Amino acid sequence: MPKFGYKLMTEEHGPKALVENAIRAENAGFDFVSISDHFHPWLESQGHAPFAWSVLGAIAHATDRIGIATGLTCPILRYHPVIVAQAAATVAIMSDNRFTLAVGAGERLNEHVTGVRWPSVPERHDMLGEAIDILRLLWEGGVHSWKGKHFLIDHAQLYDLPTKPIPVIVGVSGPASVALAAEKGDGIMTTAPESDLVKGYEARAGNRGACYAEAVIAYASSAERGLEIARDRFRFSAFDWSVNSEIPSVKGFEAASQYVRPEDLAAKVSAGPDVQTHIQLISQYVDAGFDHIVLTCPGDDQAGFIEFFERELKPSLPRFEPSE
Repeated sequence: MPKFGYKLMTEEHGPKALVENAIRAENAGFDFVSISDHFHPWLESQGHAPFAWSVLGAIAHATDRIGIATGLTCPILRYHPVIVAQAAATVAIMSDNRFTLAVGAGERLNEHVTGVRWPSVPERHDMLGEAIDILRLLWEGGVHSWKGKHFLIDHAQLYDLPTKPIPVIVGVSGPASVALAAEKGDGIMTTAPESDLVKGYEARAGNRGACYAEAVIAYASSAERGLEIARDRFRFSAFDWSVNSEIPSVKGFEAASQYVRPEDLAAKVSAGPDVQTHIQLISQYVDAGFDHIVLTCPGDDQAGFIEFFERELKPSLPRFEPSE
């Protein structure tokens, strides 16, 4: 059986609510939580953007069993990789080695805020590869200096290190990022049930790592209401990452997505209260080869969704098998 995670949407919930939801997710039997690491929400209706790493520290302290992951952290622009290395090591210690660092090449919406130049996709991938090398170097311990193509380190040493290696999962959306993940990472993370991403990673990586994907479940009293919530909070998902990684502002996302209708999201989102509807969506990810499936539920009723997972959805999950 795949592992099932709960998405902590920093864009939709404040810091205290995120910690409370993580505790609920642990009690409900989720295998892990995955937290977004953004400076801005995508849409004004989402309304939040707390600092993910502060929330991660609180979650590590407030929970005992559940796995903890980012989804995704960009360690190349808004953060220098040495800062991410230190932050990840600290959370790994605080969580007793329950932490996984998932990284990506970033979105302009969040990374431009310090005034840095927004690089092209190939340059961002190159920067991400170098950043991963720096993370692993500092996690080895000792004093390190580095003069690379993109980054400098001047006699940096992490004095608090976890007892186990931190897995590094790489966000992917196409062949270039899959190749990077196979070379530098311990697995992949994406947002669509695309089997080519899994197959491409496995073909390049040899020993298969974890394959994460996010599935959007708009739990609500009816399918119509679920799609309305998805339209209000998650309509940017109608676009792919060639669009979403380039728009620089919340106002831009509002303008770009204003004509997205609830029905336009029906093919990507499972909506409503029916368990089998959600199982059908989850099955697409299982059949595509993903073994870590993050359930993302837009909207305010997170307690209701988590209870629905525990009482109705989770008991149904062992009854479905991947198709041949």
